[in-house]
Amino acid sequence: MTNDNSKLPLPLKGVRVLDATHIVAGPFSSLILADMGAEVIKIERPGTGDLSRGRGPFLQGEDGQEISSRYLGINRNKKSVSLDLRNPLCKKAFENLIRESDVLIDNWGPGAFQRLGLGYEQLKEINPGLVYASITGYGDSPGLRGPYSAWPANNLSIQGMSGWMEVTGDPEGGPQAVGDNMGDSIPGVWTALSVVLALETRRQTGKGQLVDMSMYDCMVSHMVSSFNVYQATGQNPTRSRARLVTAGMPFKAKDGYVLMAGVRSTDRLRAMWQLLGRDDLAEDPRYLGKDPDGDFYFNNVIPAIEEWSRHLPKWEVAEQLTKIGFSMGIAQTISDLDQCPHLEARQMFLETDDTLGGRFRSLKTPIHLTGCEDFAADTPPLLGENNGEILCSLGGLTPEELAELESAGAV
Repeated sequence: MTNDNSKLPLPLKGVRVLDATHIVAGPFSSLILADMGAEVIKIERPGTGDLSRGRGPFLQGEDGQEISSRYLGINRNKKSVSLDLRNPLCKKAFENLIRESDVLIDNWGPGAFQRLGLGYEQLKEINPGLVYASITGYGDSPGLRGPYSAWPANNLSIQGMSGWMEVTGDPEGGPQAVGDNMGDSIPGVWTALSVVLALETRRQTGKGQLVDMSMYDCMVSHMVSSFNVYQATGQNPTRSRARLVTAGMPFKAKDGYVLMAGVRSTDRLRAMWQLLGRDDLAEDPRYLGKDPDGDFYFNNVIPAIEEWSRHLPKWEVAEQLTKIGFSMGIAQTISDLDQCPHLEARQMFLETDDTLGGRFRSLKTPIHLTGCEDFAADTPPLLGENNGEILCSLGGLTPEELAELESAGAV
């Protein structure tokens, strides 16, 4: 990455974040903060570290070492300290780090840090300006606890609980999850935003606060369209062909699927049938969206389109229909995305060292602050890589104390 002196500094430069999280939601949140200039220090368990380190698929080194691709993808631009917070000396070092930091993020479940004597009430005595973001499945702060607050949560359970799975998938099938870890990454984005807002409040008042982040709340908030439909009709939006047609139509091309939106425009549909050489359908009201019936579309309209589209590459289909006014999409594979010229032009890829002597390609945080300097692409840290650097400075340990903890397996 370049560093142009005429550019503005990144917005979170000078902010120190302690990232006591693992898997996806927390690390994804702290990744956004790190990419925006914050100094992010991972606080990890000795021996195992962030649990994503142990989840494949793995990259293999020539010497037999391996590293998780899941870990590499969301932990660049961070440092790593390993601490057993049950150890009194480690706990003391952690409290010293709290004193010197702006933000703490944890996602170890309801009450986990409180049981260690490190809840917000204890930590704000050490640092009144601390912004403490706690990510749990269902929220866990006084006055905001509900009947599910003690429940564990993960991506799949949260997608189901929040209603996403009930409106996703084949109408004749069961509830289906949205691909990838949306139940984790969406709460991660909201947590990053909430941290920045709490930091702004601190700038204005000098006071920190507890930021109570519920994965459930975050995912339900993205059901806003379906929720509004229910408020108006009293009916549950479900998986249905009529609902799919209202949103758009998927159909086959020679090498994949293409998605068409805006299907209820009569003029646009007429132009499509004329493009396809089907003048007979261009005047048939059933094929012009005047009374859209899901079964008719799936049994008649889509097959008629596919008589044309299945002989053409998906990009050609999309381009031709875009020219007559449709909002088109293509069901892209991950390999399509990896080779996408538009994403390349948008500078959405970056590479870091993979800690094994190779390079690892990952997705960039999609925030383009065009007046600011580029963010770094530092290699994701090895477990405890920065123990000496950080624990013997900000952590207040002596080299002898650190050596003692190393011998005891506490760091």
